[in-house]
Amino acid sequence: MGADPLMAGNSQRRGRSDGAGKKRATAGTGGKNRRSLAGRGATPPAAARPGHPAQRRAAADARARAERTRARQRAEEAPELLLGRNPVVEALRAQIPATALYVVTGDTGRTTDERITEALALAADRGLPLLEVGKAEFDRMSQGALHQGIGLQVPPYEYAHPDDLLDVARDSGRAPLLVALDGVTDPRNLGAVVRSAAAFDAHGVVVPQRRSVGMTASAWRTSAGAAARIPVARAVNLARALGSYQESGLQTVGLAADGEVDLHEYDGFADPVCLVVGAEGAGLSRLVRERCDVVVRIPIDRDTESLNVSVAAGIALYAAAAARR
Repeated sequence: MGADPLMAGNSQRRGRSDGAGKKRATAGTGGKNRRSLAGRGATPPAAARPGHPAQRRAAADARARAERTRARQRAEEAPELLLGRNPVVEALRAQIPATALYVVTGDTGRTTDERITEALALAADRGLPLLEVGKAEFDRMSQGALHQGIGLQVPPYEYAHPDDLLDVARDSGRAPLLVALDGVTDPRNLGAVVRSAAAFDAHGVVVPQRRSVGMTASAWRTSAGAAARIPVARAVNLARALGSYQESGLQTVGLAADGEVDLHEYDGFADPVCLVVGAEGAGLSRLVRERCDVVVRIPIDRDTESLNVSVAAGIALYAAAAARR
């Protein structure tokens, strides 16, 4: 009678003992399993694993950021439409660069409103094309914004390079006086600073490329034409641009409510200077402040929390102009 395979000692599984209590020899893998595990390293994070939900979310976020960047670039490269009767007249009076004047056909106020009459005359004097459009079409062009039947097309602003401002200073024969704005987002503040910079003989204004307003039509209008007389540069990295100015011999002077030195006690404005002004509310960012050789403050009444950024810049620029005179 043959052996029962289910009886003790007759198991065919590897590693089981035989009837004498000894283990049978088992076949090895020849190191195959060990070699297959070697060199794999640490498990990558979920966002780096193809097909993982976290990886798909990270890829979607990256695509969204890229699309926002492309949209911002398209907006900066496209002409801007300045809307409204008062803004258009003020822009034309200030000689803001423009390419066309749009007027809605059939607008009852076109023949009675003296602002539209003046806008038409100013545009004709400059030889600007007059383009008549229907109200529905102009509503679409203005994306539903209030336009009062008139709009001025403004081309994209042509920014200088930060180093170009040093060339402007050298050509002037005066010690460089530049203004850098750190994260200012209100176009009216930018325009007002540009106006003050031109009034007090500064050589140019620098704004960062990101997290900052550019020279929009609103900034142009607020500058009251000064943007046509003084260059505005755009820096990819403002902290690096300030470092380059320091290497060129300029002292970077930050302006903040908690500055170490009172403005009237600072005696370096007659030398090459770049005045650095912080954003509305937030002030100077950490990296930009670290690039400042000195940070000055404007002494004000304790009950007044702070000054508007354009007002503060104007006061400091006046102090610089007085020191140079």
